[in-house]
Amino acid sequence: MPMASGVFCFRVEQICSAYPFVASSLVTPFRMFTFNKALSFEEVGAMSNEQAVPETKGVTVTLLATIDLGPEIEGMAGRQLRMRKVTIEPGGVFGPVHNHTERPGTVYILHGVITDHRNGIATEYGPGVGWPEDRHTTHWLENRGVIEAVEISVDIVRQE
Repeated sequence: MPMASGVFCFRVEQICSAYPFVASSLVTPFRMFTFNKALSFEEVGAMSNEQAVPETKGVTVTLLATIDLGPEIEGMAGRQLRMRKVTIEPGGVFGPVHNHTERPGTVYILHGVITDHRNGIATEYGPGVGWPEDRHTTHWLENRGVIEAVEISVDIVRQE
């Protein structure tokens, strides 16, 4: 069993050891822990998966447009194409964990950096990029930065 001692940086998608002076200079994607005991592989894996997902906070959603898809596309009655602007304040969270089953969409980042947590991996997206959200997507979002993050989200939803 390997002996873990000193400062370790745990990230959702990786576990890395670092010298204390390096770890202390790392920016927010890392959570620092100090251990002075032997850790099994199972314990290390469990620690990386135990991160609790916070509830939504610091998020503003503005509806920009909708289109009733029923008259536009055969078989799409009861569905609409929706475009929203989502603003996440520094430290804000768009949670809890949610999926996109029957609600596919795409996201485009206008400003700031958004961290997308899915499948045990945290991925940061900045301005000019985005990601797809399909039936296989289960995730939550956060703004780990010091400025607000703004995204445009376009998805197909059931009409309310």
